[in-house]
Amino acid sequence: MQPQQPQSQSHSQPTRTRAVLAGITVLALSAALAACGSGGKPAPAAKKGGDAAAVVPAAASSAPPKESKVSMPTGTPAELKKVRDTAAGPIFKTTLAGKKSGVTADVWVWLPPEYNDPKYAKFGFPVLTLYAGGQSNGYNTWTDNQLPIQEQDAKLVKEQKAHPFIMIMPVQNLTSDEKRAFDCSDIPGQPKMGTWMSQDVPDFVRTNFRTLKGRDSWGVMGASTGAFCSAKLAMQYPDVYKVAVPIDGYWDPDSLLWKGHEAEREANSPGKLIETSKADVKMLATSGGANGYEVNLVKKWVAKAQAPTTVEYYEQPGGKHLTSDFKKMIPMTLEWLTKNLTGPQSDG
Repeated sequence: MQPQQPQSQSHSQPTRTRAVLAGITVLALSAALAACGSGGKPAPAAKKGGDAAAVVPAAASSAPPKESKVSMPTGTPAELKKVRDTAAGPIFKTTLAGKKSGVTADVWVWLPPEYNDPKYAKFGFPVLTLYAGGQSNGYNTWTDNQLPIQEQDAKLVKEQKAHPFIMIMPVQNLTSDEKRAFDCSDIPGQPKMGTWMSQDVPDFVRTNFRTLKGRDSWGVMGASTGAFCSAKLAMQYPDVYKVAVPIDGYWDPDSLLWKGHEAEREANSPGKLIETSKADVKMLATSGGANGYEVNLVKKWVAKAQAPTTVEYYEQPGGKHLTSDFKKMIPMTLEWLTKNLTGPQSDG
């Protein structure tokens, strides 16, 4: 390689000028790259009149906010009085003055042990409303240990076979006079018991307890007269209840108070509703195998169901229309409800 010849004096000034300009260009490019950072994002601009950098707000996320699943209690809590201890915790009672129906009547409440467990403090729970047989005024077979569903639920929860349900047990009538039965309905000229059951009672639950939004965690179950009520309410109010379990039910409203109101009576008949129902609800209907009349009655009713209403059938071997036999079906019904309802959930 030939050694470079010294540049003549006459070319030294332009050379220096080009070198200076090149240096300026490199410095400017370096500054621009520094401003962009390694990821090509603009760095924070300097505060006007100071050396500290101003924080540039991050761009707002375009993702919609996550919708809450839990419905927290609202309003003034009801006064709950303990009426009985069970092996699975206390049963409470309160008097509910329904704002929509104008009916004032008693409601029993049981909260599963998990409800007050700190680990579940932010969880909403599924709700099971229970209706008893007969008049169910001043007594309730779901609360007096004839049908010990609370202990059974707590046991099955430990075995991971059932959800821990909030259990709500409202009365069905205002007197023990069978001639003044309300058939869980708004009979013209009578207290609006149907509205109390279908609207005021669910409102009471949402006001006082952590539940889940929507109907996917709400079920209703009943035996005998309670079966009539649970089937009827589920088909009439599918926005409230997703599933129902009518245990050994009947389907014809038989209160003497319907006299002169045949159209309204039929509108509240599970026997008629099952033929026309467009309710997207699922039911489990049972009958006692020892009672041929009941088996026939329930099976005929089940056969009338059309989509989207669906009814499964269970026949209890040797079962009779007795509370002692209803009791034997509690574990099976709780497991069925668990398979068809959403369990406890949190937003976390």
